[in-house]
Amino acid sequence: MGEQQFDLAIVGGGIIGAGIARDAALRGMRCILLEQGDFGGGTTAGSTRLIHGGLRYLEMLDFGLVRMDLRERETLLRIAPHLVQPLQFFLPYYGGSWFYRTKMRIGLGLYDLLSYDKSLPNRSLHDRETVLGLEPEIRADDLRGASAFYDAQVNMPERLCLENVLDAARHGAAIASGTRVTGVLREGGKRGTGRIVGVEARGEDGARMEVRSKLVVNASGPWLNDLAGRFEEGSKPLIRTTKGIHLATAPLNRQAWVLFSPIDRRLFFAIPWMGLTWLGTTDTDYGGDAGQAAASPADIEYLLQSTQHYFPGIRQRTVCFTNAGVRALVMQDGKESAVSRSHRLSDGDRQGTPGLLTVLGGKITGYRAIAEEVTDLAARKLGVQAGCRTARQPLPGGGVCPQPEDFQREASAAGVPAESAADLLRFYGSRATDVLAVAREDAALARPLDDHHRQIGAQVRFAVRHEFCRHLDDFLARRTGLAFSADQGRSAAPAVAARMATELGWDAARQDLEFQRWEAYLERNAPAGMPA
Repeated sequence: MGEQQFDLAIVGGGIIGAGIARDAALRGMRCILLEQGDFGGGTTAGSTRLIHGGLRYLEMLDFGLVRMDLRERETLLRIAPHLVQPLQFFLPYYGGSWFYRTKMRIGLGLYDLLSYDKSLPNRSLHDRETVLGLEPEIRADDLRGASAFYDAQVNMPERLCLENVLDAARHGAAIASGTRVTGVLREGGKRGTGRIVGVEARGEDGARMEVRSKLVVNASGPWLNDLAGRFEEGSKPLIRTTKGIHLATAPLNRQAWVLFSPIDRRLFFAIPWMGLTWLGTTDTDYGGDAGQAAASPADIEYLLQSTQHYFPGIRQRTVCFTNAGVRALVMQDGKESAVSRSHRLSDGDRQGTPGLLTVLGGKITGYRAIAEEVTDLAARKLGVQAGCRTARQPLPGGGVCPQPEDFQREASAAGVPAESAADLLRFYGSRATDVLAVAREDAALARPLDDHHRQIGAQVRFAVRHEFCRHLDDFLARRTGLAFSADQGRSAAPAVAARMATELGWDAARQDLEFQRWEAYLERNAPAGMPA
């Protein structure tokens, strides 16, 4: 890194920080992205995996947030079609409450109105018989019908984050994962005062570094309060952190459902996801280490009981694994689920910390627009005239894809099985040809990692050489969906570790450490009371 002077030092490699790095790099700014773990490994990975306007935010009268996210939903469908796809949701009607049905239909009508520029179909209404035909396991007692509407799903938000990082790097950004910010650099003023001119950081190997920049952006999500305390001694908490958990169960439902818990009337989702059912989420205050958040027995029972009201067969389904993430919400009193999901940008020049920009709150759906707002402010301060291009320029895998039949022919010639080739095209989009080029380097790389999964050896080499993959769990949980398969990648892990060892020069002791790290991930995400 040397003595390079950056325009921006962005702290936090979640989806918002990655989006800022991409936007800034595309405008020609010299920036560096600093992430203490792996990109998208925190709140991004703990999301409900939806790109949506947020139907429930209409009830909170947060029309601005809903409109922004509906606009961004359309943008993401356009710039990342391989990662973000339309998904039809159903909202069931039970009992004879005319008022409830009318309220929901008005809300859906307003949802359509606020997404007036969408490419997705409008809402529709379905009778009881149609609903039962579409979803045989839903509770039939007192079912009156359902409304349907469209939003979008991102199976792997971790890769949506990663592609922002990759595009930032392609346009000149410096990228540093496994780098923890430990302090701040100041110029002028007394101790603890003066303009912020960079940060102090420490890598995984313990090496210390100083990163000098004209501006520092704190986009650290649920770690923001801790980091803000290093930037300004005695600073008050700026965000409220709440935990949301999800359950992955054996397949239960055919359609995606928006449901209201009979326990507290809070909205939750039941979604088909990667061959499983994805249930969530909860919303409870959380004060611990965001990196260690996990589903408690009470969290799990809440979702199971809530789901059972609509799908009685849920108790017969295996809970395969759980997922937990910590939201960073703008500080506000009141019930957790009533706290606004709108973001706020704090300008240090006005708050007594010159040189610092702080991003508070925000949802994954609106990450690109939030990043644009932050980068616009940075550009004004730095005198950069270039405008934002991220809404128009596709993400790296969002370009023109080869025709499936052409790609299958090329993959077959390289020795890649047909099912694996189809997965590559769906997973990497236009970058699938780059993975295929790696598979041609060695016949062994064209074969699946093991007998139970479709991922091939070339994906490991590609992830290490081209996707900043440095740990076993990086690959299993964030470069591929192996962690979300039936066995959570257990059978493939030895082959992955062996290939990563070859690429990165790991000895036996380092491989053992990587397996220990992976087992800790599995244990944290195991259903409470069950072994990993």
